[in-house]
Order: sequence, then C-alpha cells, then structure tokens
Amino acid sequence: MKTLVLGLGNPILSDDGVGIQVVHEVANQLSNPQVTAAETSAAGLSLLDSIVGYDKVIIIDAIQTKEGQVGQIYRMGTEDFSLTRHLSSPHQINLATALELGKMLNLAVPQEIAVFAVEAMDITSFSERCTPEVEKAIPEVVKMVLQELNE
Repeated sequence: MKTLVLGLGNPILSDDGVGIQVVHEVANQLSNPQVTAAETSAAGLSLLDSIVGYDKVIIIDAIQTKEGQVGQIYRMGTEDFSLTRHLSSPHQINLATALELGKMLNLAVPQEIAVFAVEAMDITSFSERCTPEVEKAIPEVVKMVLQELNE
C-alpha cells in the first residue's frame, strides 16, 4: 500500500511546527519503500497536490480547541471534519471538502486518511521550538504514527 506520512505546519511558528518535527522523527525510523515522509505548509485545496496518488495518508498537525489540554493528542479521520458548503474563498476548504472535490474530479485520492493532531498553545510566536507540553507529546505521536503504519 503506497502511504504518505505528511507533517503540516510552519517550522518557525512554535507549536505550529509539531507536525513537521514528528514527520522528521518518523522518517528516521522508516524502512518501508512504500512509505514516503514529507512536509508541507499547504492547506485546503492546495493539500490535494500532496496527497493524490497515495492509498493511505497519515497527517500530523497542530490543533487548537476550546476544551483541549496543551499537548493532548487526537486521532481523527475525515469524518471528524464537517463539510463546508458555502465558500467565499478557496482558503475555507477543509480536508473533507478537498477530498470530495478530488473525487468529483476523478483524482486518485487516498482511500484511507488518519490525522494525528496535537493540542497547541502557541502557533504565532517565531520560534523553531515547540512549547514544553507539545515537545513532550512528540515521542508519543511518533509511536502512534509508527503503529498506524504497522496496522
């Protein structure tokens, strides 16, 4: 199964770089030629360019929720993202909507997508380091991604 492990974010915006840090750690432990590790700052519709052609995609990103604890790890699927129906801009397209559009355009979108998101505290300060709570979560996310790859 052709698989992509994709870290999302900006590596110079503190916790926003957690996905990229995780994907670097995962890449160091990969030995399967069917698995590609990559990073991107793309979102919405632009994300389609990165994921088309893969059977499975594992995405790692930062998230900020109202109730979450900083460093908390979530495992989600595309069903956890609501579809955006009324768009005033392509920037408003979420992952689920981008996938639906890809299917409508007969693109080879992945059949399986898992998202690992880490609750972030700071996604706006210029720093190449995550906050301590997010930093502590990185090894656990790496472990979870590697388990997902072995399933």
